[in-house]
Amino acid sequence: MNRLPPFASALVLTSLFACGQSSLCTFRGTINAPENRSQRRALLARGLGEFCHQLLNRNAPLRMSQDTPIIGRFYAKDCRQRELDGGDLFVEFSGFGYGFTNVSKKVTFTMNGAVQYNQDFLLPKDTCDVYAYFRPRSVSSSDFRVYRIQSQMAQFLNALSPVGDNFGKQLVTGKLAEGFTVIHNEKGHDDVTPGIVQLGAKPQHPFDVRGSEKIPYENLRTEIHQNQRDFVGPIEVTESGRSIYLTANLDGTPAVDVLLLRREEAETALRSYFEVAEAGPVQVNPLIAEVVQAGVTYQRAVPVPPGVYYVVFDHSASLGRVIPPGNAFDDRAALVSYVVQIGDSN
Repeated sequence: MNRLPPFASALVLTSLFACGQSSLCTFRGTINAPENRSQRRALLARGLGEFCHQLLNRNAPLRMSQDTPIIGRFYAKDCRQRELDGGDLFVEFSGFGYGFTNVSKKVTFTMNGAVQYNQDFLLPKDTCDVYAYFRPRSVSSSDFRVYRIQSQMAQFLNALSPVGDNFGKQLVTGKLAEGFTVIHNEKGHDDVTPGIVQLGAKPQHPFDVRGSEKIPYENLRTEIHQNQRDFVGPIEVTESGRSIYLTANLDGTPAVDVLLLRREEAETALRSYFEVAEAGPVQVNPLIAEVVQAGVTYQRAVPVPPGVYYVVFDHSASLGRVIPPGNAFDDRAALVSYVVQIGDSN
């Protein structure tokens, strides 16, 4: 089973720096001084009230390592947080998700855990970005349970011994122990990366959207095998006059379907995808239902009212117009590089 990235990949630091990020950078030398760590933590505490809210309104992409494509996602459904006596952040969470391996095919699972974070932030010398670091002091618990396994052979092996559960627990605990970094730039946008990013370094993404006024939601690569789907969301739009902007490139297969769904329909389809071993037909009324073709950059802006939405990439014959070849001995995985943004409608 694949590794779980830092579960708080949705943390937003806007409220922390509402007082003026540039004013903080004027005193970066003083702020970065090791003896002023307690003052930095006091400032950081202002933004931590959003931690659980943002966790519940995002997904956590799953990948084997930082430079490999997404092969699944985790969706938190419950989150509780509190500040400990020493100032550390203690978070308990639970949820469900799906992933894909060549041995098991699709796997769906539930998971809960608790982590104590030792948080801090620093300012690089060349920009006014803020690097917030969340280093786990301890992983109190993590409970990974396989719900469905697509491969019949993997089902049989897991019935004899809970190797899937045990392997998943080891990976989850190891991934949670890596911590994560949130880079809050001068435009107020957040870039969340698993592990600890060196101060001043920039994570790599498929699309360069630096300088854009649009709010980035995700800028990643996902690997979708035949008869599989990927649900990018929930994407929360809070204001009128906004559009969801989607750009995508495709490799590995001629075409995949892309749909934009409202929350209720998307989460019904997601729950069905979680419950059954193989992707099946679902009844939806999409805002868009189009095709991403290999070699052609797909770009779309969809005006939407305030609400919550999902972008769904489908590589099956049971949803959308594309029909993959369906050769059991030739699983042509679709590699989709994409960026989802929220911005003003033209």
